[in-house]
This record gives sequence, C-alpha cells and structure tokens, in this order.
Amino acid sequence: MSNTTSDLLTEIVLPGKVAPDGFLTRRRPVPTPGRGQVLVRMEATGVSFAEQQMRRGKYYDQPPFPFVPGYDVVGVVEAVGQDVDPAVRGTRVAALTKIGGWATHLILDADDVVPVPAGVAAADAETVVVNGITAWRMLHRTAKVRSGQTILVLGANGGVGSVLVQLARAAGVRVIGTAAPRHHDAVRELGATPLDYRAPGLPDRVRELAPSGVDAVFDHVGGPGIVDSYRLLAPGGTLVSYGTAATRDHEGSSRLPVLKLILRLLWWNALPNGHRASFFNIWAGQRDKARFRAELRHDLGQVFALLANGTLRAQVAARVPLTDVATAVRLAESGTVTGKVVLTP
Repeated sequence: MSNTTSDLLTEIVLPGKVAPDGFLTRRRPVPTPGRGQVLVRMEATGVSFAEQQMRRGKYYDQPPFPFVPGYDVVGVVEAVGQDVDPAVRGTRVAALTKIGGWATHLILDADDVVPVPAGVAAADAETVVVNGITAWRMLHRTAKVRSGQTILVLGANGGVGSVLVQLARAAGVRVIGTAAPRHHDAVRELGATPLDYRAPGLPDRVRELAPSGVDAVFDHVGGPGIVDSYRLLAPGGTLVSYGTAATRDHEGSSRLPVLKLILRLLWWNALPNGHRASFFNIWAGQRDKARFRAELRHDLGQVFALLANGTLRAQVAARVPLTDVATAVRLAESGTVTGKVVLTP
C-alpha cells in the first residue's frame, strides 16, 4: 500500500503519569510492512490491568514515557511484507503486543499473529487474547488443575477472572469466586459460587465451602491478603499470583511490590508442606522465541476454539471508541463491570 500523508493512522499516546483524561491522540502516516511483517487494521483492542498500572508508572517493565499502550489487538491484515504469504491479506488475526495496540493500524511480525476462527466477532475475540492466554496457562500449565478439584478465583467478575471461571468449569473443576455483591448474579451465571470479597471472615467462608482447602488459588491482588490465599490451599495445592492490584494506587517503586511478592513466594516454596506458589508472567520463555510463539499459537487456539463452539462466552463489558479512551479507562478502573472494556476504531 502507499505511504502518503493522506494515509493516516490514529494512536493513543501515554505521555507520562496522567489521569484518565491525560492520554494524547496522535495522527501519523500509516507505515508499510517490512520483510516478515504485516500491517493490521485494528478492529478491537482493550483496557487491561496492565494499562491501568502503566498510566501510574507502576507496571513492572513498562517502557519509558511516552509510548502507545495496548496489550493486545484483534484486526484484519491489510498488507504484507516480503516473505509473508499473500493469502493472509484480508484475514482476521489476534496478537499479544504488550504495547502499541491502541492504534487504528500497527505493524506486527507475521509470526506473532494468530488466526481468529470464522464467525468469531472481533470484540468477542479481543476479550480472550491476553485474558484468555493468561487464564489458560495459569489453569493448565501452572496449576495443572484436574476434573473434580476445587479452586478459588479472586475477582471472578474481572477480565481474567471471568475467563478463568469458564475455563475451569469446562474442565470439570468446581469454582469459588470472589466479587462485590452486585456482581454475584453474573459470577453465578458463569458457574462459580460467589463470595463477597469485602465481607469479614472471607477465609472462613471459603473453608465452609471447601473444608480441606482448595486445590488452587488464583490471586491478582497481592498485598497482605496473599497470606490468606496461601493458607487456604489444600495439601499439595498451588497458589498462582498474577498481579499486585492491592498496590495499584501506592506511590513509590513499581518494582518493589512485585519483588517483595516474588521473594515471599520463593520462601513459601522452600517450606516442606507440599504447597506450590508461583508468580505468573505471560512473557516467560521469550528467550526461546520459536517455542514461545508455538505455545502462544496453541494456547490461544484452544481458547478461540472454546469461544467459537460456545463453551466460552465473551464478556464484553462495554465498547468504547478509541478516541474516547478516557471514558474506557475510567470504566475499566471503576470496579463496576463484568468482563473487559473493549476499544474500537
């Protein structure tokens, strides 16, 4: 395609630590894909917890300001570079980007895009890219849950949590899920037993439902409550920590809360009680790029297949135009929605 000043893309720039209305909108020429690359026209991207941390300068390994956020994207391949099969042009694909997804067009390595099954809408697919890969890997690669087991999912109404519940139920796993009372009906519809995360005596309520403890806990909160998550494990159980939401609004180092959490998990793993504790990082294993891409394609393919056949229901909290990103971020951070806030062109 041509690369003239009339071919402009729109992207959202995070200039520094800002309030939700501090993002900038920038227009620039649409780039041309190089060797091994594709140009993707964005159909859907999303607001994840990572962007909420990034705008506070709190994401563990975010790049220096300014940059374009956007952890994942779904779109159509508009142009291909050299050494890329021309047949992929016009196909809908998804990609894990970490940054850059909040743009109407973006350049990606062809090896990093995953086909979206026919009949799956872009917004629906978007809800299960980073959230789906995270949930699938934590459930099946880290905790290795089995049918008949019981797990505890903190934030069962959230983007990752709502996918975790559904994937676990599809695997024959019983789920206890925490959420605010206004989300309990939604959590129940997903197949979990809801508990109020703010109610006193939450660990006791979990023990009433699982007297011997739970086989796995999925905790995105961190902070002091991680101790309760660990103590709720059944013999041989696994704690999977995948975030530090408890410190999202704290001032200070972005790395320290994560490092302190990881050190605590390592110490627990040294104890002779049979429990396992793990901090999940979706980017682990990137040194072996070929294997990382192959596993990404496999895992996201599994999630997309469940979405396509109706086993997994997309949880689209809202669709918001890309240029109204402030509204989308406020909504995602409000704690009032179930699922993922999706940005559209």
